[in-house]
Amino acid sequence: MAALWPTTPSTVYVPPSFSYSQAVRMGDLIFVAGQVAEDAKGDLVGKDDIRAQTVQVFENLRLVLEAAGSGLDLVGKVTVLTTSLAYRAVIHEIRAKVFGPTGHYPASTLAVITSLAKPEFLVEVDAVALVRTPAG
Repeated sequence: MAALWPTTPSTVYVPPSFSYSQAVRMGDLIFVAGQVAEDAKGDLVGKDDIRAQTVQVFENLRLVLEAAGSGLDLVGKVTVLTTSLAYRAVIHEIRAKVFGPTGHYPASTLAVITSLAKPEFLVEVDAVALVRTPAG
């Protein structure tokens, strides 16, 4: 099992004291931690703007998947957490734009929760994907 840590400015920021990995490979699967609307510097993107936050979240997901040797086209499952059911339509629209070009839509779970790790986060997405080149 290998943890993947951010190594370039284009990868997603993770404060080292948070004690988790952005992605972990186990066999031929990549488990991606929940992605939030922070840029490579750790700054919030889209304060109070579900559209901007969702776009950033899926961009972060793409970056982590690619750094892990996977891609959006290999995602089998996503979990979407949001702080309001009113955001569902926008999240669905952006998710469709992200996965439509891949030729498939992953299985998806949506849950509305009272808060994410920071109160300004409106949406978080994690994923399970295949690696592009299987081990062995």
